[in-house]
Amino acid sequence: MPPLDGILVLDLTRVLSGPYCTMLLADMGARVVKIEQPGKGDDTRAWGPPFLEGESAYFLSINRNKESVTLDFKSADGRAVLDRLLARADVVVENFRPGTLARIGLDYETLAPRFPRLVYCSVSGFGQTGPRAKEPGYDAVMQGEGGLMSITGAADGPPYRLGVAIADIVSGMFAAYGVALALFARERTGKGQRVDVAMLDAVAALLTYQAGNFFASGDVPTRLGNRHPSIVPYETFAASDGEFVLAVGNDEQWRKFCAVAELPEDPRFATNRQRVTAYDDLRPLVADRLRARPRQHWIERLTAAGVPCGSVRNLQELFDDPQLEAREMIARVEHATIGALRTLGVNVKLSGTPGSVRTAPPTLGQHTDAVLRGDLGLSADDLDALRRKRVI
Repeated sequence: MPPLDGILVLDLTRVLSGPYCTMLLADMGARVVKIEQPGKGDDTRAWGPPFLEGESAYFLSINRNKESVTLDFKSADGRAVLDRLLARADVVVENFRPGTLARIGLDYETLAPRFPRLVYCSVSGFGQTGPRAKEPGYDAVMQGEGGLMSITGAADGPPYRLGVAIADIVSGMFAAYGVALALFARERTGKGQRVDVAMLDAVAALLTYQAGNFFASGDVPTRLGNRHPSIVPYETFAASDGEFVLAVGNDEQWRKFCAVAELPEDPRFATNRQRVTAYDDLRPLVADRLRARPRQHWIERLTAAGVPCGSVRNLQELFDDPQLEAREMIARVEHATIGALRTLGVNVKLSGTPGSVRTAPPTLGQHTDAVLRGDLGLSADDLDALRRKRVI
């Protein structure tokens, strides 16, 4: 039995940070009921191309293991339905701009007295408190505002955003972590609580050693390309046929690297501290030696010697790696309209209570009737009436 089996999550989120959070909860067994706007649904349903049989690849990537219910909860009838679902829910996850749900009485302060065991998770750009709380938050903006872009890119080039929406994704990860902690605390106290996750906080938390270096020295970190500020050599190098990554993490690995690369051990570079200080002298020596052979030559020999390294691979090369298949990181499910669908697997492996990819991402409103009839006992006539009013 997965660890969150029996937990009901009402998912009021859209786009990426919130849906990523609820997907992680669903992977671990939670029942996630995704509430979507009738006729439109999550914004990402329209993001593309590519589309598969009319379904957005973007939406498909972050909404597996969920049920979709279309419901206009801003209407009186829709709110009545939502309140009945809230009475059964363990968790609510939302990523509206702070203050939006308060205007319709769906904020934590309003719901907590009625549903004291409810865990209420809010994901927003700047959090629920502070002078910037009501500002909107988008991934690219947060990568910029959070300092991440300032340290990403070539030293003599412009700042870059990462190739994935890392601010959204890490916010969703922290939100799922917070929900799990709140559920654990509820087992002890019997009470729910609010989980407040700000994208700005999440990006700041990623800075780790960069922030630590700044706190220690007062020097503002700059862009270094693929170079590491505190470990050398730890970056990409060009072999004769392409780029690969070399990650020499300690002095013993450096000695092993020198042996494989047939570089004489130079006392100027004996310790990592010396290698960082003498970077401008060391890098050309390493680069010239590595450029002389194909990358597979280096990868095979360095790996055998215990020196961390690897190819810079594209996604085709990545997903052709039998290691991912062995780790069940490529899952296959049956989608209602697409048929056979590949998706990413669950990356957290629990030995006793594992998560799983059980169902494909839902089509818009795929489970509306099943949830409202099976869970709430509404009749066919009730559903027809709600449809005529465009509530569902």
